[in-house]
Amino acid sequence: MKFLDLFAGIGGFHSGMEKAGHKCVGYVEIDKFARASYQAIYKTEGLYTANDIRTIRASELPKADIWCFGFPCQDISVAGKQEGFAGARSSLFFATTRIIRDLKQEDRPSYLVIENVKNLLSINAGFDFLKLQIELDEIGYDCEWDVLDTAEVLPQHRERVYIVGHFRGRGTRKVFPIRREGQNSAKGKEINIKPKIKRAFDARKNGTYGSQDVVYPNGISNTLNTMTGGNREPKIAIPCLTPDRVKKRQNGRRFKNNGEPAFTLNTQDRNGILIKEATNKGYKEAHIGDAINISQPNSKTRRGRVGYKKANTLTTGEEQATLTKDMRIRKLTPLECWRLQGFTDEQFHKAEKVNSNSQLYKQAGNSVSVPVVYAIAEKLEFKGVTS
Repeated sequence: MKFLDLFAGIGGFHSGMEKAGHKCVGYVEIDKFARASYQAIYKTEGLYTANDIRTIRASELPKADIWCFGFPCQDISVAGKQEGFAGARSSLFFATTRIIRDLKQEDRPSYLVIENVKNLLSINAGFDFLKLQIELDEIGYDCEWDVLDTAEVLPQHRERVYIVGHFRGRGTRKVFPIRREGQNSAKGKEINIKPKIKRAFDARKNGTYGSQDVVYPNGISNTLNTMTGGNREPKIAIPCLTPDRVKKRQNGRRFKNNGEPAFTLNTQDRNGILIKEATNKGYKEAHIGDAINISQPNSKTRRGRVGYKKANTLTTGEEQATLTKDMRIRKLTPLECWRLQGFTDEQFHKAEKVNSNSQLYKQAGNSVSVPVVYAIAEKLEFKGVTS
């Protein structure tokens, strides 16, 4: 089937739909940086395109069986101002349905595939979600929905509500629930098994934001976001020192990190190690689970090198280590964030040529998860708008 990619971003819907055998006939995206990535990744020559959904006329659009859109969530997200559909950005949902109202009945898409944050179901006591259902009903669509977690297919905890609108009278088949392999009970009912998120540092328990969590390499990343404000990229703990090396490099001798001098270990006992710093005591004791700042190892003025049971403020460099299972902490790279949304390395490297790292982080955080879209897309069957 043919699909139209609205609020396209970097093409999470495009990749998922295309993987399921559907064909893109057009895309709409207002952000110039996201457009640059989209055009670098996909073959867009000959496709319909526009920048602003508010300026589109129904008569100019190509016919499509499916319209995909993850309309802006800033007014709906729990991290936003909670304005709901009264907000300027999330109200763009109605700019989309206005176009459908202007289409002839026979030209309206058979399916609408919509994505947004889970809070859409409950914001304004659920009345906004009721408004959405009423609007879809008025333009001829029955709808079904489900909350899907990206962690079921990728190592990222990202719960999103997916809504599928079925144009009334065309007999489109039900999409949800989507059965996961090996997750059906003996009675055939759907069960939901979610991987446990293993955190080296749980920011929520320390009074800060979940985006500052640090996860183990075999754990699940916290939800990618647009990284507004900087230094909010997901963090992962990676191997640094083995216990043998620590034992060999004690009693005032230095151990090395990738060949570079790091700390002076003044002493070591069964409970921890003493880290040299510029305080009256001259050191702080670090135990398993504490963070250690390894920047400027030879400085005579650095203080606060040890963070008790949590990471120090993370900067753009790899300056953090921890004694938790002999791990250190680093940010995820932009490439890793794109992988967590299901994009290929080839797609990332094409986008990397036309955008900065800050934009690449933002684009990953704004995207829909490709394999989740694919799971929905492969269940859509042709009901005839295009020939």
